[in-house]
Amino acid sequence: MFKKNSITQGDSLELLKKIPDKSIDLVFADPPYNLQLRDTLYRPDQTTVEAVTNDWDKFKTYKAYDEFCLIWLKECKRVLKDGGALWVIGSYHNILRLGTSIQNLGFWILNDIIWHKTNPMPNFRGTRFTNAHETLLWCTTSRKAKYTFNYQNLKELNDGKQMRSDWHIPICAGKERLRETNNQRSHPTQKPEALLYRIMVSSTNIGDTILDPFLGSGTTAVMAKKLQRNFIGFEQDKDYIKLAKKRLKDTNPLSDETVAMTKSRKDLPKIPFGELVEQGIIPPGAVLTDKKERYKATVGIDGTLKIKGLSGSIHQLGAKVQGLPSCNGWDFWHLKNKLKTTLLDEVRTEYREKKQLN
Repeated sequence: MFKKNSITQGDSLELLKKIPDKSIDLVFADPPYNLQLRDTLYRPDQTTVEAVTNDWDKFKTYKAYDEFCLIWLKECKRVLKDGGALWVIGSYHNILRLGTSIQNLGFWILNDIIWHKTNPMPNFRGTRFTNAHETLLWCTTSRKAKYTFNYQNLKELNDGKQMRSDWHIPICAGKERLRETNNQRSHPTQKPEALLYRIMVSSTNIGDTILDPFLGSGTTAVMAKKLQRNFIGFEQDKDYIKLAKKRLKDTNPLSDETVAMTKSRKDLPKIPFGELVEQGIIPPGAVLTDKKERYKATVGIDGTLKIKGLSGSIHQLGAKVQGLPSCNGWDFWHLKNKLKTTLLDEVRTEYREKKQLN
């Protein structure tokens, strides 16, 4: 068993076997991409491009790469808690092969996320499109698993709009990019902290344990420490471990108040619509409309809505008038009076907050 908030040097394929079953909340894997680079790349001015030429990224055949990935993916499936998250990042060189293995092992892919690099490296030869994105696969342990998704927090992070599956984040540059004294990159595939920040906010809670079997320069560990998550990291290169430990030493956890996230609506105390009717917050006879005031419904004494011969709950009637199979009435109907029109969910939130104070 590894101590939490520790980095262990060694072969991740062997170290993974020592982690207990169902003990990890999230795995972030940034494995070798098997880029298959053969020739040195040059810029137009004949300076050398800093490409990934390390031995750890070299595999003799696709079969050898697939076998390598299948081993660590199997172990990740074993160590994840039911409903735990697996995040895997890759490029066109490997992500399709990883996706096949992930599905064959029984993981359920929830989303593929496009990391759109806002400052990508140009294609210096001019023989292909500029490679301006990488792909992340967000998975959970099975189709029926109850997984963590902090929807509301991501929505707040995105100016009140649903977070999309295309993430516009720059690659490491400036002070964030670790470099040697000769200005060469300290690690060829260092991931930006903003990328791990968004992953952890979306899929973990304070105190969760995150495993990174290919820790590299330590971005996962740094963000885990900053956001008050626990981490376990494996890395075989001692120089990369030195980089990671130095970054951790320079990182301070954010305060309890700062990392505390707003509860999602599903975690808040339930408030039936009928309770708002009983309490006179939305009295019988009140008129509810949709945002564009195409539909006007009247509230009955039992909390049902009525409109042109149709009736039902706020959800049922919202679905009927739109011709949809379902509808969240809290987000569809608005309370209309002489002064203003207010979304039902806002009315409920205000009532809930006053109720909790009392």
